[in-house]
Amino acid sequence: MAGPLQGFKVIEMAGIGPGPFTAMMLADMGAEVLRVDRPNARVLNPDKDVLNRGRRSIAVDLKHPDGVQTVLRLVEQADALIEGFRPGVMERLGLGPDDCLARNPRLVYGRMTGWGQEGPLAHSAGHDINYIAIAGVLNNFKREGERPVPPNNLVGDFGGGGLLLAFGVVCALLEASRSGQGQVVDAAMVDGAAVLSTMLHAFVAMGIWQDNPGHNMLDTGAPFYEVYETADAKFMAIGAIEHQFYAELLERTGLKDQDLPFQMSRDEWPSMKERFAALFKTKTRDEWQTLLEGTDACAVPVLSMTEAPSHPHNQTRHTFVVRDGVTQPAPAPRFSRTTAEIAAGPPAPGQHTTDALADWGFTADEVAKLRETGAVAQSEG
Repeated sequence: MAGPLQGFKVIEMAGIGPGPFTAMMLADMGAEVLRVDRPNARVLNPDKDVLNRGRRSIAVDLKHPDGVQTVLRLVEQADALIEGFRPGVMERLGLGPDDCLARNPRLVYGRMTGWGQEGPLAHSAGHDINYIAIAGVLNNFKREGERPVPPNNLVGDFGGGGLLLAFGVVCALLEASRSGQGQVVDAAMVDGAAVLSTMLHAFVAMGIWQDNPGHNMLDTGAPFYEVYETADAKFMAIGAIEHQFYAELLERTGLKDQDLPFQMSRDEWPSMKERFAALFKTKTRDEWQTLLEGTDACAVPVLSMTEAPSHPHNQTRHTFVVRDGVTQPAPAPRFSRTTAEIAAGPPAPGQHTTDALADWGFTADEVAKLRETGAVAQSEG
């Protein structure tokens, strides 16, 4: 069996970033995902855009009445639809939740936005950096006395957005299998970024976390949870939080028998960080890796994106795969029976219009007429 979502059919309204990531996750898990692109959409190197892997693409003119009707006819057969437009756009196209659920009451209608479907900012433009900023998350990514550093767009777009929508869609599909009724899933990146920080809110409530980044155990305040530069200007990541792991770190770095302060003496953390910083500059990253990796010292090299696929652990687990000459992360998580896999490489926009519509019940004459009127288009692929 190929993937735990095999047999589910999903319509993806083409977008960028977190929406395609949701579709990729669902496709990796075995769902049949049909991407609805714009006619003549221009994509740079579509065969390399692995975020679009695992599904087919049709090109539909959503401003053409027959194009809208084409999507609604597809909706009748789908289990879910996902879209990432600003609030109100799908409604103006005639493809909003009411329109689609009228055609298919069991449909799960997944919506991806930054701010959500309502609220003072709902209709404003924004990006990951904005969503995680007002969620109280961005401020945590900084060292003492420095500006916050955006963690690429992984926390808002992909963790708080794409994964949140994928989780919501699967939850709603599970509920629909019991109730026979669909519903709307409102996935907002600001909500998702906030929920990712739940543990930190708990720590603040417990009085064990300062809302002052750079002074806490996990935000570069502690010397045993830090990144240190090595002699060759590379880095080691240290995460020796528990007492026994910290003890092993001290032993393996030669600090065990020195006069050191108690691990949790916060007043001593700055001086210990200076001590560790000086120590790690005495060896190269490879030398420290040989000495520390694979032990309970919780120390590993900081690898670049191009280095990571070659690490022995990643190779053993096949964490990265090469498909059509492109190195990319493998589907995750793993399943013991219904193995997830990459079903296909990324398509060009409209590459599968004719074949996909036929597979979804359109006759050859219907497809020909839609192409003739410009409601749909077929690319060369």
